[in-house]
Amino acid sequence: MHPTPPNLLLTEARLVTPDEVFAGTLELRAGRIGAIGRGGTNVPSAIRLGGAFLLPGLVDLHTDNFERAIEPRTGARIPGLAAMAAHDRETAASGVTTVFDALCLTDEADDAGRADSLGQGLAALRLLRAGLRAEHFLHLRVELPARDIAGQFDRLAEEPGLRLVSLMDHTPGKKQFADVAAWRALPWNRRRGAEELARIEHVFAAGAERVPHNRRAVLARLAGSDVVLASHDDRTEAHVAEAIADGIRIAEFPVTLEAARAAHEAGMAVLGGAPNVVRGGSHSGNLAVAELAERGLLDALASDYVPSALIEAMFRLHQTYGLALADACRMVSDVPARLAGLGDRGRLEVGCRADLVAANWLPAGAALIEAVWREGVRIA
Repeated sequence: MHPTPPNLLLTEARLVTPDEVFAGTLELRAGRIGAIGRGGTNVPSAIRLGGAFLLPGLVDLHTDNFERAIEPRTGARIPGLAAMAAHDRETAASGVTTVFDALCLTDEADDAGRADSLGQGLAALRLLRAGLRAEHFLHLRVELPARDIAGQFDRLAEEPGLRLVSLMDHTPGKKQFADVAAWRALPWNRRRGAEELARIEHVFAAGAERVPHNRRAVLARLAGSDVVLASHDDRTEAHVAEAIADGIRIAEFPVTLEAARAAHEAGMAVLGGAPNVVRGGSHSGNLAVAELAERGLLDALASDYVPSALIEAMFRLHQTYGLALADACRMVSDVPARLAGLGDRGRLEVGCRADLVAANWLPAGAALIEAVWREGVRIA
């Protein structure tokens, strides 16, 4: 269990509120934001942040980082409990106070590693959740072409902490991997032989006929629940129209401007990958997220596969692409929190949870995190 939060004064900070940034002081009372004031304070016990930015704790709706922690090198797997603890430490140190661990529900016979990561990740969350630094929720990524997905999902639909489900189809030739030649040329596929690539393509192609049934089964199982749905890697207006018809609220990582614009105009929240912003483009040759931001089509960011990218992308959208810092900050805090139904966090506002990050942006072009608090208790 987490310790009782102390009452604190944080001062000499640049407070990033939902509407503006100003020099001020923040008071923490019993794990909540008790007061916000402009200027400093003479209270001797106040924690002086030396002009650092003080932000709400980041809310990460999609991170595959546990998969990276459990298999840091191809074929070298780490026990799930140790991997979850390491993932949590990295998450907290990156300023993320609320994290949605994206675990993939797929065919064990065709992707034994991911199936093992799912099982070990769930077991680690059940055992460790109460003592972890960040608050962890579950994001199930459902691979629709896979076999027995409906049955597997039915068994996990009541899993504690499940708040987000994304519907995926990674078939080569569709969505993210529409260009099969480009898919074969990806770094992780270049390490595979031609026979293995052909087998993977065959497995996905054979699963195409299962997609409609699996999609209907997952949607029916979640009908009336509070679990939020996301579509994944939409490429066309037709993909977006299907998501809207199914009541899906989040367009996760659309891969074309056409799909992003259609989702935005239909009232879906467009979620982009923060590493895409940090790198200056997509690692798989698809849409640049910064372009979405410049066009006013980006609503929120997720760390995807690099926890530290979330705060880096926020500052880059401000420094390089001209977004107001308050607007960029909402994309990594308030907006994702609201999308997940967590209205008690994500902004510097009296009464909200005291999930906070003190950080600086270095002139050389990097974010440096000074301190992180969750519900008023320092976690990094």
